[in-house]
Amino acid sequence: MTVEETMERTELSDLVRTRMTENGQSIRTLADATVDPEDPNAGPLWKRGTIENLIKGRVIKAPTEAQLRALAAGLDLPRPVVQQAAAAQFFGMTEQWNDDHDTRVLIARIEELDKEGVEELGELAQIVFRRRSRQSSGQG
Repeated sequence: MTVEETMERTELSDLVRTRMTENGQSIRTLADATVDPEDPNAGPLWKRGTIENLIKGRVIKAPTEAQLRALAAGLDLPRPVVQQAAAAQFFGMTEQWNDDHDTRVLIARIEELDKEGVEELGELAQIVFRRRSRQSSGQG
């Protein structure tokens, strides 16, 4: 008997499983609905087996950009929601907003930072944005 490999992180898996339940979708109906809105002639981009492996937390290859668009369409979710979950699950990227929600930073290895470290990264991003804004307006 073989041991199936499972993903360390499951953000996309959890999102898909939860949304399928909310939508009352089976694996088959989701697979049939995973058509990329930018290339509908390509047909469904997700196979039933891949979706099953994904929702069970098994290891799959990271989806392509077209597959993420198709999955978002099939789940009737905004594309960024699906992209963020995929970035977290497959690449360890975590999104962090500042308190004003005007700056967003994608952070790899966030688990190695404490709250102050995350806040410092947000402050650094603000400094860079202000500096670039001044430069583009001719003030810097």
